[in-house]
Amino acid sequence: MKILFAGTPEFAATHLKGLLAFTQATDNEIVAVITQPDKPGKRGKQPIPSEVKKIAQAAGIRCEQPPKLRFTDIEGYQADLLIVVAYGQILRADLLNGPRFGCINVHGSLLPRWRGAAPIQRAIEAGDSQTGINVIQMDKGLDTGDILYSKAIAIEATTTAKSLSDDLARLGIEGLLAVISQIEQNMLQPIKQTDLDAVYAHKIEKEEAKIDWSKTNHEISAKIRAFYPDPICFSQLGQHRVKFHSVNPPEQALDQAPNNDGGTNITSTPGTVIEVTKKGVLIACGSGCISINKLQIPIGKGSILSGADILNARSDIIYPGVVFS
Repeated sequence: MKILFAGTPEFAATHLKGLLAFTQATDNEIVAVITQPDKPGKRGKQPIPSEVKKIAQAAGIRCEQPPKLRFTDIEGYQADLLIVVAYGQILRADLLNGPRFGCINVHGSLLPRWRGAAPIQRAIEAGDSQTGINVIQMDKGLDTGDILYSKAIAIEATTTAKSLSDDLARLGIEGLLAVISQIEQNMLQPIKQTDLDAVYAHKIEKEEAKIDWSKTNHEISAKIRAFYPDPICFSQLGQHRVKFHSVNPPEQALDQAPNNDGGTNITSTPGTVIEVTKKGVLIACGSGCISINKLQIPIGKGSILSGADILNARSDIIYPGVVFS
């Protein structure tokens, strides 16, 4: 089978690696890779290639980077199948119907929940207890195609977008290879999607990363985990924009909160630092409090600091009584 692969970020690159190992052990072939154009580098530096392009170049595979993918860009490859993983463009109908077996997509949610651009982050942010991987037969709708493979995974209190993306990538590779095998054996059993309970996962905007301390501790904790490692949640402390890299599960505030009440009786203004210990920085929320265990202050090298680091070196900036805004 002649395969085209379209993808851009690290999530897609992980799938490409798995697909490369598979094709090297079978009669299948990746005839070309399609990815987004290189991003401009900062301060006049060289353009930055996507993670998928890096893998393709290392493997000696031809890489196409059209600003807008058209059927004429792939027609000459006479591909049997186009695999799409986090490519970043909506495909036209002629592309979807071009390859002999059409186009399949690996999507990081349990459809129809979280159709769209940011399913991994939105699932964590919403406080979902589980998500998963779907491999779908692409159609003209946005993530509306028939489901060819599905597998669920739990979202834990410590799950971040990075850790969940890594876990889903592993599941996605398994699902992708299973579907390819089913295609080869003519054993696909598509399941129609319903629009019932469909939810759209809007693209993450940088301004969303600003913490609203009037929210509950569970909501703020979920957002910090959902937005790590990009764009990373932040809050203003005087002249400093402080970034929050890691948060303890809300339940762990029980051991750190005054009077061991778990923050249930916190009366401080939301955003107020209640306490700083080796376990982290305890901050009041609209309801309850959270314990930040890794944060970054834009001073010096901008190192990522723990509670112990702050006690040792930055207690003049972060201490009980100061208020994030």
